[in-house]
Amino acid sequence: MNQQAIATADARTPVGFVGLGVMGLGMAGCLLRKGFPLSVHNLHPERTTALCQAGAYAGTLAQVGERSRVVVLSLPDTAAVDDVLFGAAGLASTLPAGACVIDTSTISADATRRIAKRLGEQGIAFLDAPVSGGQQGAADGALSCMVGGDFQAFQACASVFAAFTSRAIHMGASGTGQVTKSCNQIAVSAALLGVAEALALAVRQGVDPAQVREALLGGAARSFSLEKHGPRIIEGDFQPGFRATLMRKDLRLALDSGREGGVFMPVAATAAQLLDILCNREDGDLDWCALGGLVAELSGAADRPAS
Repeated sequence: MNQQAIATADARTPVGFVGLGVMGLGMAGCLLRKGFPLSVHNLHPERTTALCQAGAYAGTLAQVGERSRVVVLSLPDTAAVDDVLFGAAGLASTLPAGACVIDTSTISADATRRIAKRLGEQGIAFLDAPVSGGQQGAADGALSCMVGGDFQAFQACASVFAAFTSRAIHMGASGTGQVTKSCNQIAVSAALLGVAEALALAVRQGVDPAQVREALLGGAARSFSLEKHGPRIIEGDFQPGFRATLMRKDLRLALDSGREGGVFMPVAATAAQLLDILCNREDGDLDWCALGGLVAELSGAADRPAS
């Protein structure tokens, strides 16, 4: 691929966005507020209405490809990314050489490298750019983004990343963004399980869990999970931001990567098993912090969360 063909994006660069779920809708809104000419596509067209009222164009995948020089994807899994890019009348059929696809989905690192090679043969850059920060971070343009792929393409898309992230770090070659996201999911699962066990212990020993949380926030136990998810576990509030089914998918990807690298991963394996319990009993559409509710339930410290 001729990397010189990738032009530096600015607020006049036409951007496409595909996948307007919990995260994608907020990210697309950030791009629109920054003034980018925005074309959008979603499997459920009603999700495009608010963006179109604010000035976006909604079209087919092929139309989004025709109109865009940078396209951002926010999709649930590898199969969806493959279909959006290479399915019938997918983006790859109309995106021009010199375009760049930024994939904020969490998918297989091996698949990412394969996709990057295939698009590269058409002169299209592909950046794996999974994000962390949740629904509110997406709406506020405050996500953290870990990016793999060509460094020149990453630099050329700096203004696009800046629209929906507070931090975008280039990690290395294609696939390294996805590996970094796996590391993130392992770390946050460990933190959440620790918080859940601590709160369950408090309840079973007759100590107010809210008071325990307040005390722990003042010391070394302070964490995002304790601060943000702790109240939700205590209150049994598991309305989704990030669904349990998606976290299970992410941890399965992490465990696959760990097996390939011979990494001992007991925390990730435990979290994945607990997520299996949630999903297999049809609680997979709850927020993934329902893991904390499950720990409480198994500890006799709470009722089963309502779907």
